Amino acid sequence: MGEEIWGKIEKSNLSIQSLCSIRSLIINPSTSNHIISAIFETLTQYFHQQQEQTLENQNQNHYLKLLCDIAINHHEFTRIIFYRVRSFAFSRSVNSQFRVESLSVLLTIAEHDENLVSAIAEFDENVIIELCFDSSVSVRYWVFKNLFRFRIRDEILGRVLLGFVNDPYPYVRRISLDGLVRLSKSVVEFKNAGLIAEVYDRAVDLFVDRNDCVRAAAICVVCEWGQMLPDSSMEAGEQDWLDSVFVQLCSMVRDMSMEVRNEAFVSLGKMKFVSEDILLQTLSKKVLGNLKERKFPGKSNTKILDLPASNAAGAFIHGLEDEFYEVRRSACYSLGMLTDFSVRFANDALNLLMDMLNDHSMVVRLQTLETMHHMATCDRLKVQEAHMHMFLGTLVDTSTLIRRAARKVLCLLKLPFMKIFKSSINGLLTNLETYPEDEADIFSVLFYMGRNHGNFAVSFVTELSQEIEPSCEGELRFDNPRVAAVLVLAISAPLAHERLGCSIPAKVFSCAIPFLGRIAFSLRNCATRDTLLAYLLKFNKITHVPGMESSVEDDLFPVAGGTLQLHNIDEIFNQVLPLQQICNGASEDLFRNDLRDLRQTTFPLSHQRQVIFTDEEAEKNVNLILRTVAATWQLIKSGFTDEVQKTLRSCSKDLATVAVNSNRLTGLLAFASQYVQVVQHLAEIWVHFLPLSKLHYRKIGMLDHLLEKLDYDLGKLRYEFSGLSKKEELPILELVLLACVLRLSEMEICCNVYTLKRVQSNISDIELLCEDLHIELSEFAGELRKSLSEQGYLDDGALSQQFLFKRILDLFSLKEMVFDGMLKHIKAELGVPGNDSENPIPFVSGLPAGVTVQMTLFNVSDKDRLWLEMSAQEGGLSQYAFLSSNQIGSYDEINKVKLSVPFYNTPKAASFVLRACVVKEYPSEDVYRPARGSGGPKGNSPLSAI
Repeated sequence: MGEEIWGKIEKSNLSIQSLCSIRSLIINPSTSNHIISAIFETLTQYFHQQQEQTLENQNQNHYLKLLCDIAINHHEFTRIIFYRVRSFAFSRSVNSQFRVESLSVLLTIAEHDENLVSAIAEFDENVIIELCFDSSVSVRYWVFKNLFRFRIRDEILGRVLLGFVNDPYPYVRRISLDGLVRLSKSVVEFKNAGLIAEVYDRAVDLFVDRNDCVRAAAICVVCEWGQMLPDSSMEAGEQDWLDSVFVQLCSMVRDMSMEVRNEAFVSLGKMKFVSEDILLQTLSKKVLGNLKERKFPGKSNTKILDLPASNAAGAFIHGLEDEFYEVRRSACYSLGMLTDFSVRFANDALNLLMDMLNDHSMVVRLQTLETMHHMATCDRLKVQEAHMHMFLGTLVDTSTLIRRAARKVLCLLKLPFMKIFKSSINGLLTNLETYPEDEADIFSVLFYMGRNHGNFAVSFVTELSQEIEPSCEGELRFDNPRVAAVLVLAISAPLAHERLGCSIPAKVFSCAIPFLGRIAFSLRNCATRDTLLAYLLKFNKITHVPGMESSVEDDLFPVAGGTLQLHNIDEIFNQVLPLQQICNGASEDLFRNDLRDLRQTTFPLSHQRQVIFTDEEAEKNVNLILRTVAATWQLIKSGFTDEVQKTLRSCSKDLATVAVNSNRLTGLLAFASQYVQVVQHLAEIWVHFLPLSKLHYRKIGMLDHLLEKLDYDLGKLRYEFSGLSKKEELPILELVLLACVLRLSEMEICCNVYTLKRVQSNISDIELLCEDLHIELSEFAGELRKSLSEQGYLDDGALSQQFLFKRILDLFSLKEMVFDGMLKHIKAELGVPGNDSENPIPFVSGLPAGVTVQMTLFNVSDKDRLWLEMSAQEGGLSQYAFLSSNQIGSYDEINKVKLSVPFYNTPKAASFVLRACVVKEYPSEDVYRPARGSGGPKGNSPLSAI
């Protein structure tokens, strides 16, 4: 089959139409080495023939990409292709555009072969520097973007980057400034004080550049390089110079551009040290008396003192009142970082932060609470009674993330008065009454608060001890939140000091024992159930084992989730000692290590089983979960990736607990779980599109892998569920469109014709849906359609179009999925009857073997093309058998099919494991998973597997 395809391609003389076919041969693992060698020789011969013509052919980048694909997918060709392309890159007969494309291919190959990384370092730095001075803007931009991937001396690198901060093209100026920021972090010590001063002064000059992105990048340079100036280079003292840099940054917080203002506040938070009087000035719009006449040097190489301290006046007030939430968030963050330098500044800043807890943006409120958490960790958070009402209001916020962040702060607070302690406990009880699902976290917070405020906790428990008395029938009402608070605080109070345990009535500890499992679940990070039981028994005054002569049943003590033999109590008492190490100052990490070998808690069955809902309740709960998923989008764009992943994992767990009595909503539950997984992939991918300062953990090649997973899961959303309405299908199509734009915005040198055609096709589908629904295109889809129609969607100006697609990405917004109908999940169950390890199916090595399979197909229609895929080894070549309508029979909701299929690829072995699955074929324009063998579907998704 491969020979026939290659024969047709050779006759077409490598036309643009045949490029996709060539690439399919390259990436297909079944293609023989003979054909790969022929493709390699043909492409190499083409380049040699074109060298005298300076390689002006417009398809040259596609051919380079094909060579790159061969090197990545066929390792025996990797090194020879690497050095062959290197000869193109360093040839004087090629133009600079082709040289840059060749270098890009070399870098891509080196990413997949660590042995070639050293070869990249051996490149002649003069060739790379020469490209920096090329007349082509796209060439200069690419070189500066990848400059640090080559080995160039730091001194030369600094001079080159400095020389291009005044480039006529703004994006080149910006990338040069970004390079200077990166250079400052990669070099431990600069010995050239003159270069540092020159870089700083040049960046200050760019504060008045007319392009927003250049001014924002210049701010980063001033922040990083301004703090590197040695003492010998300035007449003022070191502290005066750091204050000068700080005031210089403050001068940009009123810039007309949101991007510039945001970067200014981010940079303020990176300052190493600032004087207290300057910090206090940022919180007051009125110039303070001791700063009215004070001035700082505006530049390093000038003696003119022309930078007034008044530039810092009210800087953070302006930031916290900014109209854009991004700026307010950055101001909150930097405010917290600077509180480390001054207690007085921290106290004054707290008044402003309390007001930000009412901000309409959830992102700002979350950042404010994280700032308070940082201040509490550094012992800079001194709350007063006037603050508590505003702070405790966050405990009943509609956002789960906000409530959780507020409780994290509450764990660290040191409350000065009993009145404030009571109001805090009451705030947690209100949180528990309003959001019962927060119980475990609330109990944990109560535990830490009781440990940190032992005397207050004892007083609170003593006052409310009467409320936990059992009813006249002997039943203990533990669902009362105040009772829960009493029991948890009673457990934690003796940890502050053991004598406090004697001040609490023993009946309180007695009442906590029957509900040990529920409490232990909340305190699972602190102790096991057995340790807590021994702890409670100790303060319950149980000092001997009653009834040793009684039967075994009499020696069992009932606890939640099971029983405990009382003759082991003495042994369990010995486990209390590690728990009480907390009150002696032992770290929680050490405490957890001590408990590592203890038997883990057995939780009550009520925490493990699923809850059965009616169809209406299940549909409502799923829609609420999907609303939470949509609300994470702003957090994804803002870089709160860890918080988003926690929320999405929680949503997945919530979906797993929903069960229904009928099959009507099983499709909806499966769809929702798949949708949550898609958003999780988006959160992981979006990190790669954040500013470089946030990509310190980015792994090479990870983005391509994540994009492939996203495409695959989107394909399952589109083609493994039926019954989607047009309104429900629209946001899925926009997600597919987003996946395409993500690929295009991060491209280097590749054949993008296929991806661009998919974009055009999806835009057409979205337009038709919008016409039927009588709605307008979203801003994201509309701007993309407009840009492609203006640029020409088959235009291959990859380097220039990268800016276009990245700008369009910012317009995307994740829409809330709301379902009001019934979805059907297209799936299959597969089995081979009469086959097990003791009685396997007999076969003759090398000859076909008959395999009888039993399939149960769910919600399959006559429009679905199904195949049976079989392979003798994981990842090997597959054999496909098409399931015709005659074999399937009727198309019901549940259809059982039994048929015999010959397996031809029996290996030469006494036995082997046969892997089989039912797959559904995708349309040719959406191939998310290429077939691993010949004669099968163009793209597919497994519906079942054995």
